[in-house]
Parts: sequence; structure tokens; C-alpha cells
Amino acid sequence: MSLVFDEYGRPFIILREQQAQNRLKGLEAQKSNIMAARSVSQILRTSFGPKGMDKMLVNSDGDVTISNDGATILQKMDVEHQVARLLVELSQSQDEEIGDGTTGVVVLAGALLEQAEKLLDKGLHPVRMAEGFEKACQLAMAHLETIADSVSFGRENIEPLYDTAMTTLSSKIVNIHKSKMARIAVDAVLSVADLERKDVNFDMIKVEGKPGGRLEDTELVRGIVVDKEISHPQMPKTIKDAKIAILTCPFEPPKPKTKHKLDISSREAYERLYAREQEYFTTMVRQCKDSGANLIICQWGFDDEANHLLLQNQLPAVRWVGGVELELIAIATGGRIVPRFSELSPEKLGRAGLVREVAFGTTKERMLVIEDCAKSQAVTILVRGGNKMIVEEAKRSLHDAMCVVRNLIKDNRIVYGGGSAEISCSIAVAKAADTETGVDQYAIRAFADALDDVPMALAENAGLSPITELSQVKSQQIKDGNPHIGVDCMQSGVADMRTQRIFETLIGKQQQFQLATQLVRMVLKIDDVLMHGNFQ
Repeated sequence: MSLVFDEYGRPFIILREQQAQNRLKGLEAQKSNIMAARSVSQILRTSFGPKGMDKMLVNSDGDVTISNDGATILQKMDVEHQVARLLVELSQSQDEEIGDGTTGVVVLAGALLEQAEKLLDKGLHPVRMAEGFEKACQLAMAHLETIADSVSFGRENIEPLYDTAMTTLSSKIVNIHKSKMARIAVDAVLSVADLERKDVNFDMIKVEGKPGGRLEDTELVRGIVVDKEISHPQMPKTIKDAKIAILTCPFEPPKPKTKHKLDISSREAYERLYAREQEYFTTMVRQCKDSGANLIICQWGFDDEANHLLLQNQLPAVRWVGGVELELIAIATGGRIVPRFSELSPEKLGRAGLVREVAFGTTKERMLVIEDCAKSQAVTILVRGGNKMIVEEAKRSLHDAMCVVRNLIKDNRIVYGGGSAEISCSIAVAKAADTETGVDQYAIRAFADALDDVPMALAENAGLSPITELSQVKSQQIKDGNPHIGVDCMQSGVADMRTQRIFETLIGKQQQFQLATQLVRMVLKIDDVLMHGNFQ
């Protein structure tokens, strides 16, 4: 848009047609944003629930990812629309805060936006609509607390934690082995949990994947697994009562920090240089030996000369260990990371009951396992699978399960699954809408209708009639006054989710309601889209 003046000084505007197309405002902008966000939501809708389908995503390099995890799918999608990207960030927020429910929050947000579009067509103002949704969200969250149950658990009674992990894994690719995977997730979390403080240190749980073998070969290692091997094939592969020197200094002679040049013009000069170099190596190995270490873990590499000297002195060594792994080993074994050989001393050594190298099948791939660590109950989940894609999806599934178990340790209140919580909240919110006298009642009732979309999606993905299932479950909840009746996706013949032991954490469900409502409020209040920030 350009402002110019004619010969009489009167201003007039020249509006380029192409620029006019770049700007959306008013109802047109709101509907366009809603349509973009709903398009993303519809993609994830078919992946929702225990019978949800998986998505195959192929990137520009041809790498394939198969997953039904909402956060993973949206993260790997190339979303260009600015408002649709908000749904991607919404799913990421749910994943970072709760770890599970990433698909459900997007499905709920899509349902709310669908209801918002209908209200816009009726002429309801977006601000009043957003206020009504906020009020309905508060009503739903308050109702969730009234229907929530508290579960008691301990190290001797882990069944509630196990059932929660099983519910999470039911919708994953690994659900055929969900019983074993749930046990592994619960055992891993309890190994590093402080139940008195209700705190879980996730830094002490390491998840390693190794393609090959079967998914059921996945195991929990009471220690640390490092994807490295002993540096020399003739060094011992098993070290009992290990005293570990953790080094960040390389096994090589020091190099001057200034530019230098050394000319060797005679045999005697070369031999002196060689003897000096040998003296450096010998001193380094002796300092390690004098400290009492019987295993060297080094951040840097070392050449065959140093490797041979270590072998001669019966000092097994591991090289090229990453900084993060080095820190984890130091924390778990109670050792200190030593930057200079001269600083090595017995009190700076880490201690572990057993260090062993394990091989896999007929391949040459090996890993180092550090068990019975002195200062920490650090654990590693070693995931196996037929290919890299299965291993990566199993790692994501275990992460979700561990996050849910952690959430239950932090807050032991639960709500039941199968869409029962949403239907119960929908009934309560619709009842509250009948008591409202203003315009807000339309938005509150629309929120209740949006909540019904979650059990309908579950039923639809399970191959059931969505409307029939929703009607039956809703009428049964009202008739019996039982908020635990839900959609029987597994066709077990029992609709009571408490009997089926299908539940999820209360804080996870509340977070879904809050995030979805906040996103819809944000989308509704956008009434002007300026491409590239240009005002036209």
C-alpha cells in the first residue's frame, strides 16, 4: 500500500493486488487460522487411543520414522502455516511437562476449534467465546478433582504404577510387549526415586538402543551402559571390584601452545626425542598404576604406543567416551573427573562392583556395562529391536511410560481412561451451562460438546460407531451416577474403566484441558494476519 498525492495535494492510496492477497483480517483471518489448526488436528486424530493407527514420516534424506506419538509426528512434520505451528508447540509443551497425552491434547484443541467455528458463524464475538471457554475449562478441572481417586503405592506395592504404565503403552507400537516394558519402566523410575520427597532424578536413567535381537530382549541394567569397548582385544573383558580413573587428559606427550618447528638432523637426536616421548608415556601409565586404578576411562583417544604400554602394565582402558557419559559415570561411581595425570590419587577413583564388555550376536558390536556402582543407583535401559526404527520408537514409548510413573509419584491422584473423564466433565459442564444467563452459556455448552469428541475419536479408531457408543456411555453415566464408565475399545465386555484398571494421572489430564483452552483462546483473538510484518 502506498500513499501518494495528486497535483492538488489530495492524498490517495495505491493498493497492489498481490499485496492485498497477503493480508487476512476479521472473520476471514479467524476462519483461516481455525482451518489450518484443524487440518493438523485431523492428521493426529486417527492415531489416538489404543487402536490408533501409526504414521510414516519420510524426511528429505529418505529416513523413515514410524510412530503414533503426537509430539514426534508433529515435530517431524514440515508445518508452514504460522497458526498450525502453534499446535506443534502445544504438543511439545505437553510432552515436556507431562510426557504423555500429546495426541489427546491436539485432538481436544481441534474439537474446541471446530465448536468455535460454529459459534463464529452464529455471530458470537471471539472475546466472549474465549472467556466462556476459560470458564468452562475451570469448571471441568474442578470436576476432575471431584471424580479423581487417590492410589497408594510403595516399593512393596507397585501395581498402581504398573497399571498406569500399561495404560500409556497400550497405544504404542510396543503394546504387544507392554507388560514387560511397563515393568522395566516402573523398576527404572523406582531405582532413582526418592518416595519421601516425591522426587525422581531422570538424569540417573539412561536409555541406550542397539538394533539387532528381538524387542522382548530389552532389559534393565542396574548400572551404566556405555556404547564403547575395551581399547585392546587382549585386555581383560571383565573387571571385578573396579577402581576407575576417569580422565579428560589424553595419553600423549604435551604440545606447546605456540607455533613451533623441530628439525631432526641426526640419528642421535631422533633417539633422544623417542626416549623423551617414551618417558612421557611411561610416567603417565605409572601415575595411573600408582593411584591404584585397574580401569582407565578416557575422554580422548590414544595411539597404539600408549595402548601397548597400558596392556603391558595390565591396565584395561576405554577411549573416546563422551562428556555426558563421563559425568554420569563419575556421579554413579563416586569418582572425580581428573584433568591431569599428576592429580590422580586413590580418593579420586570411582568404584564399581563389576565392569564387563558384552557382545551382541555374530556382529562385532560391543558395549561396556558398569554394574554395582558405589554412590548411586543409576540404571540403564538397553533397548533391542529388529531395526533402528523399532528401537527408536521403543525408546520414545519407554520415555512416555517413565514420565507417567514419575507424575504419579509426584501426585498420586488419578482419573480413569476410555474417555470416561471427558464424558463426566462434559455432563457437568453442560449442566453448568444451563444455569448461565448470558452469552457465555453458548461457549460453555460448546466446550462440553468438544469434550465429547475425545471418546468419539476413541470409538471411531476402535472400529465402533462413535455416536452410538457415546450415547450409550453418556446415558449409563447419568443413569448410574458412575463417572468411570467409558468406551470399551478393547471389546472386553466391561465398560467400567476402574474394573479394567485403565487410568491416567490427574495432572496430565488437567494439563491437557489447560493447554488446549489456552491455544484456542490465542487463535480466536488473532483477527489480522500481516505476512512478513507488512502493513498494507
